Amino acid sequence: MSASSDPQLDPFEAAARAAEEAIRSASEKAENVARQPVREPDPVASREEALVETAASISEEGGASAPVPFLEKPQGDSVLREPTRGGDARRSVEVPHPAGPAKAAKPGKLARSTAFFSIATAASRVAGLVREVVAASYFGISGPMSAFTVAFQVPNLIRALFADAALQPAFVPIFTEQIEKGKYREAFRMASTLLLLVTMVLGAITAFFILAAGLVMPIFAPGFSAATEDLMVVLSQILFPILILLGVTGVVVGILNSYDRFGAFAISPLFWNLTIIAVVIAAVPLFPEDKQIYAYAIGVVAGTVVQLLIPTWDLKNTPFKFTFKVDFKDPNVRRVLLLMIPVTLSLGLINFNLLVNSFFGSLVNDEAPAAIDKAFRIYQLPQGIFSVAIATVLFPTLARFASRKDFDSLRTTLAKGMRQIIFVLIPASASILVLSEPMIRLVYQRGEFDAAETQVVATALFWFAFSLPTNGMYLLLSRTFFGLQKPWIPTWISGANLAVTAIGSFLLYKPFGVAGIVAATAIATAVSVTIQTVMLRTRLGGIEFGRFLFSCGRILIASVVLAGVSYEIWDLLDEALGRGLAGQVISLGAGLGLGGIAYVAVCQLLRVPELDQIAALVRRRS
Repeated sequence: MSASSDPQLDPFEAAARAAEEAIRSASEKAENVARQPVREPDPVASREEALVETAASISEEGGASAPVPFLEKPQGDSVLREPTRGGDARRSVEVPHPAGPAKAAKPGKLARSTAFFSIATAASRVAGLVREVVAASYFGISGPMSAFTVAFQVPNLIRALFADAALQPAFVPIFTEQIEKGKYREAFRMASTLLLLVTMVLGAITAFFILAAGLVMPIFAPGFSAATEDLMVVLSQILFPILILLGVTGVVVGILNSYDRFGAFAISPLFWNLTIIAVVIAAVPLFPEDKQIYAYAIGVVAGTVVQLLIPTWDLKNTPFKFTFKVDFKDPNVRRVLLLMIPVTLSLGLINFNLLVNSFFGSLVNDEAPAAIDKAFRIYQLPQGIFSVAIATVLFPTLARFASRKDFDSLRTTLAKGMRQIIFVLIPASASILVLSEPMIRLVYQRGEFDAAETQVVATALFWFAFSLPTNGMYLLLSRTFFGLQKPWIPTWISGANLAVTAIGSFLLYKPFGVAGIVAATAIATAVSVTIQTVMLRTRLGGIEFGRFLFSCGRILIASVVLAGVSYEIWDLLDEALGRGLAGQVISLGAGLGLGGIAYVAVCQLLRVPELDQIAALVRRRS
């Protein structure tokens, strides 16, 4: 399982983070759009550039959102090219369009959009953590929770292959291109065609999986008991309709993004989480004890409906008009489908990794898939906060240097980014290694989630910690390949990651259980990063690897100090204050806080330059 992908229950989280990146990098693109006249692009070059932008938007997180030129509502006297047919050739005739030309968004508007998006994303993450706490208090890591975990992973895999995460980044560049050229009717017809196509295809897939769930679902969790397997089948039948909802949402959100409307997209994940929380709390008492997990599945479906309704309502604020005059032979529709291929493969491989963990987890016991999932969610927090921020800020620069063939600057920037990532993720890993149990206890241990379950999840989190720095580097190195216009290389490396994860899990799950499965994930990530590093050193003529190792040494020294201080402070306060909620918050917070101060102090003493660089990046991002 790659940590660069947010897990199953947050299908829009990674897309939200990628869209935030799009907002940040759009100012330069918007200025270029405003300065340059519209010209017919070379179809091959245009397709290649769109492919690279699409692939680059595959995030760590398993979801994606394409870089978007930001557009205001059209105004004035632009033209609408009405498609006609003359002989065997298709041509476009310019006719007046009341909406007018697209204008680049002003920098002030971009800044406001970024601030709003950041606040909304932060609120969604808080709500997501609350959702996890609520779910853990009701269901723990029981067999029913594991049944739910796998029941969601399978439709989530199909979603990654065919629905919003793969469709949106392929759709947006082409739709925006048509709007910029004034081809409004062509753009609207293409979007309408895709809406109908997505509904029909995903509807057929949904119907198949609902009808065949009893045969298909046991393949993904062969070790479940009969009762857990039956429950997993029913839960998957409840959850599969979200495929259609997410597919339509992907097109709708793509249309909104093309018109510089991010508000609905920003707040919809928050309401998704809030809806699930409300439904779980309200519906759990309505079911018998062995069926209460149904409330969670119903909540996810209800939340996904809300996520579709919010952006759909916002469509009225754009010039888009749905039309039933669809054209399944539209070349732009084919372009979208072709651009989906690398996105589909990459996201599919990421989600297959999730299923590999659950597959072997089910062979350990019924609780293992849920335990791995709960640990992964905590593990994702530093990944999302730090490495995504660094990769987001550096990617536009890497792409510019690559396009200019300025490989010296690209090499220097990449090397700096690698050192910055280890500067923040090695100490984060050290903190998790020494404080995994109190972290899990504070977040999850209440209600049905007891001390024994805390031990199991803490074990998984402990082993996840070893892959935290390499996963951060994996994201940055992958984006470097995208910047070099080599989007297929990280796709094949993702395939190697999947193979190593499967082989390692097979060899380790019997002797080591959950720990062995997670350790296999860490090994696979290390192998993938090694391959990426070797390939980039060859292509770029080096990536300052000696300096990287020297920084690693100093950062490791400071991280050992952090780990020692954090554990000793926590242990002292834990014994003094006890394990009530307030006591846990104070002891863990003080341990992490004072450990962090010690880390910064040692880094200053050792003159680690990344300390100043990270501070500058944070100021730039804010």
